[in-house]
Amino acid sequence: MSSTNLPTNLQYMLTSLLGAEHANQLFDLLQIPASTLRPRADTVSRIEIAQALNMLLFEKLLKAVPQGNDYVQDSVRAGNKIRFDHGALRTVLGISTGTLPAGEAAFTRILRPLGYRVNGIYPLQRISMTGRAYAHEDDAEEIAQFFLSELHPHHFSSEFQATVNKVLSTSQDPVDAHSAQLLQQLGNNKSLPLADALALLPVLVACFDRQHALPSIAEYQVLLAESAEMAWISTEGNAFNHATDRVANVEQVADAQRALGRAIKEKIEVSRNGRVRQTAFRASTVTRPMRDENGAMVEMKVPGSFYEFISRDRYLDEETQREKLDLTFDSGNAQGIFKMTASADAASC
Repeated sequence: MSSTNLPTNLQYMLTSLLGAEHANQLFDLLQIPASTLRPRADTVSRIEIAQALNMLLFEKLLKAVPQGNDYVQDSVRAGNKIRFDHGALRTVLGISTGTLPAGEAAFTRILRPLGYRVNGIYPLQRISMTGRAYAHEDDAEEIAQFFLSELHPHHFSSEFQATVNKVLSTSQDPVDAHSAQLLQQLGNNKSLPLADALALLPVLVACFDRQHALPSIAEYQVLLAESAEMAWISTEGNAFNHATDRVANVEQVADAQRALGRAIKEKIEVSRNGRVRQTAFRASTVTRPMRDENGAMVEMKVPGSFYEFISRDRYLDEETQREKLDLTFDSGNAQGIFKMTASADAASC
């Protein structure tokens, strides 16, 4: 089928960006919310652009996490599709970040025009971070959320803060003036002309990456000594820390993956209300070039991203007397899941 005959805007956008075969493979992987499958038109809504971005970011995560990709391919062969629940990323607040806005501001300027709003704030005191969940206003249950965390460097030593500042001060903002204008237009109109949406999407995908120069080995070790999370940010930046598959029974999935010999977390993290349960594969190991004390480049093995599983129960909302899916997160769960990269960090040194 040629791109001109594709029946929905979503199919047209992804086919234009990826090619027909590649786009079809991505559609085969994921459950696509009905709210995003709108007939072809000259303008596209924010929810369609948000879904296209989410699909591109999910695929980007799979390329970085072999175990996650293996699981997804197993699922597809079994005739199942993935329900993309949320993607998580990390930022740093109150520090020099070059031309990139500091903290979550680098992403709220993207998420808000796309139709996302804060759906919960989660203090992560044990790791000196704050997490915020962003859910889509137009279809909160079906469009993947973003779990956006900020690290607070002022909670750490002066040497740590100086090192963070040095590393992140090299950051370059991938959002150019034209893209910023398109985001403003999207925020105002809740839609964009199709050609503008196609121009904007690759820029948005590029935001979910490392924007600064890699640290030296010495700098990395200073950060790792006080914060495994900041050490991870120093090498991986704003890439998805993990992407999450919403499954009916996370316990059964974990047992099945363990039986296949895949490195999955032993403990299921359970929210205080009991309705949200999570586990994850251990973080992939990646290789990053860093300078040693003599200035020579050395290939260092560090933790990369990982793939997570979540089960969410439905409940009766007392205020509206309507049944809802529990879309909340839990500070304890999040800090437990974040250890998937912390433990790998410790093992790599």
